[in-house]
Amino acid sequence: MIVLRLLGWIAVWIGSLAFLVVFLSPGFTLLFVPILGYAAFRAVLQLAYIRPSIYIQRVLWQYPWQLLADVPRGRNRHPMVQEDEMWLELSNPEEPGERIPLLFLSGMRTFWWMRRFGTARTKPELKAEIEPLWFAGDPRFIAVIAASRKRGEAPKRLHLLYQRTATGRRGIEPTDWNASPAALERARCSGAHVPDAVRPHSHPH
Repeated sequence: MIVLRLLGWIAVWIGSLAFLVVFLSPGFTLLFVPILGYAAFRAVLQLAYIRPSIYIQRVLWQYPWQLLADVPRGRNRHPMVQEDEMWLELSNPEEPGERIPLLFLSGMRTFWWMRRFGTARTKPELKAEIEPLWFAGDPRFIAVIAASRKRGEAPKRLHLLYQRTATGRRGIEPTDWNASPAALERARCSGAHVPDAVRPHSHPH
């Protein structure tokens, strides 16, 4: 779908330019500048979203969708982390009593979610779009969240979330969260960077 949208916006840009050059006089150029600019902007957005989409697909190959109700969430800094980012708080799949904050570390397509995370003034119908919440993944490493379609039959607005320690970025060591070997392997297959072997308890917070 992402590739089709990318090709579509490229086609719009090329088609608009061709129509301007072939059929219209130079006086119409200013009228087409907004169209060309917007088409280029949307094409760049789709291009940037290809990599997250690949990770989303990898996560969905490994983890089934779950529908979660009343998931704690916030727009201000979570008390367990240093980053001032939006967050969801989810249960450790191997230690249900332990709560794990999962941050919105990527700035792509987060505004839609921020509006629905809401404040005291947010309209209830906006908050209802992410209640219940579709979730797939392991909050210790990498996951996908989604909103519900109108009838709640299928997810929409898929969004990739991950722990900073699972990104594989230079200078950031992966951590195992005391996960089982099977859980680590599953996370690795989803694209998360995890230690090669289970180590002593090493939470990043």
